[in-house]
Amino acid sequence: MEFNHCDVKAKFMRGFSDKTRLQILESIKNQEKTVSQIVDDLKGNQSNISQHLACLKGCGIIVGRQEGKYIFYSLRNEQIAQLLTVVDAVFHQVEEEVAACEKNDELDCCAKG
Repeated sequence: MEFNHCDVKAKFMRGFSDKTRLQILESIKNQEKTVSQIVDDLKGNQSNISQHLACLKGCGIIVGRQEGKYIFYSLRNEQIAQLLTVVDAVFHQVEEEVAACEKNDELDCCAKG
């Protein structure tokens, strides 16, 4: 199977580019949780959150562990947790510029393509 490395990397990064998915990642960053626990944390819709969990799992960002009738979701590995920490550190340095940037909205550069 032949694929373009940058295309696949961009697809992986889109896993992080949605507000709900970021909230899910923050919710399970330090502790695995069930869908119900994540729904409670996010005060969200179970169907919507389940779709985002499937996306994150499909991109290899999270894993699910079956225990009885429950699936516990967690970050795939420590590197994902470290990536989220690095993103937070960089974001805090550029937060004001990002908030003021109109290019992202105008170009819709973050849209799924």
